[in-house]
Amino acid sequence: MSVAVEKLEKNMAKLTIEVSAEELEKAIQGAYQKQKNRINIPGFRKGKAPRKMIEKMYGAGVFYEDAANALIPEAYSKALDECEETIVSQPSIAVTQLESGKPFIFTAEVALKPEVTLGEYKGLEVPKADLEVTEEEIAGELRKEQEENSRVLDVDDRAVADGDKVTLDFEGFVDGEAFDGGKGTDYPLTIGSGSFIPGFEEQLVGANIGEEKEVNVTFPEDYQAAELAGKPAVFKCTVKKIEVKELPELDDEFAKDVSEFDTLEEYKADIKKNLEEKKADAAKRAKEDAAVDAAVANATMEIPDAMLDTQVNQMIDDFARRMQSQGLTMDQYLQFTGTTLASLQEQMKPQALKRIQTRLVLEKIAEAEAIEIADEKIDEEIAKMAEMYKMEADKLKEMLGDAEKEQMKKDMAVQEAVTILAEAAKEVEKTEE
Repeated sequence: MSVAVEKLEKNMAKLTIEVSAEELEKAIQGAYQKQKNRINIPGFRKGKAPRKMIEKMYGAGVFYEDAANALIPEAYSKALDECEETIVSQPSIAVTQLESGKPFIFTAEVALKPEVTLGEYKGLEVPKADLEVTEEEIAGELRKEQEENSRVLDVDDRAVADGDKVTLDFEGFVDGEAFDGGKGTDYPLTIGSGSFIPGFEEQLVGANIGEEKEVNVTFPEDYQAAELAGKPAVFKCTVKKIEVKELPELDDEFAKDVSEFDTLEEYKADIKKNLEEKKADAAKRAKEDAAVDAAVANATMEIPDAMLDTQVNQMIDDFARRMQSQGLTMDQYLQFTGTTLASLQEQMKPQALKRIQTRLVLEKIAEAEAIEIADEKIDEEIAKMAEMYKMEADKLKEMLGDAEKEQMKKDMAVQEAVTILAEAAKEVEKTEE
């Protein structure tokens, strides 16, 4: 087998891969052996017809496609090993010669890893984070804890008020006709949540249990059901139940019930400490992100479309796996959201481009800073992974191949590059726009 590399424009390349005539003959014979039991030739028992007879009846190239499909993956893989270029996309394959007795030749058009020219990447200005914890934020955390420890009480001596949770039956009408999806029974709704069409919930305020209330609304112009968009509707509603949350008092007894502290002031001090730690962690990540974004903006590179398409497809595959773990297929997701695979791919392109640019720039910075990851650090990382997976570190290390360990080194070098950028960045006060 041989491979020739032709550089094209925009970081693309064409690999011309040649497989010997002998290898092609073996593949054709293999295709014949696989297919002969499915081919009927008059005068021969099924599976017993000679290859020459089948080729005479169905054409000389009857087994060519299967032979090519068998040869291409292995030949392309070997070509990647021989090629000194770094390939960063799936190949676009085209067969240029496929004939018995001659070498099999095909081309693979691929994207090459783009060269990055770094701009300034040290001492870049990033927004200074606000680490102060306000009384409002502490009060918000206390409110969450109150909500979690609240009681729900039935109300039967008054009409619906803002903030109540109601259970209702309703049916919607447009131009006097009921419409699909406009009917609900024993539907739970919190007044003021904004879950329904604008204006719906507010009109239920003042309604009494058991009485019918007409609610007049207009569907938004961008409503998902096009046949209802912009149209006025009347909903006939009956409130069947009213519930209200009763929050516990904020006092020392509350603090004892929900925490390890004896007083509310001690509990509030602990909340403040935790919020400060969270803000510090968030500020660290924000500083890293801002420094990386600035370094990427200062760098120049040309990203080939094939590389971007490959990244998008990887992200789609990851997304599909996450959907599957939730019991939803990609087809079902597209149907439920009313979108298409093509539009989803288009939506993901900006994020895919950012991922590619960020990784390339950080790898280049790691190279410029001569970052080397020692084997000891890899061992430490493997030990952490082993602890997470409840395995022995030595066994996990044996399971990881050289390629996986090399990838770990690259990932750790990239993370060190992030640290270098963040530590060198200059924090500046945010300006009011």
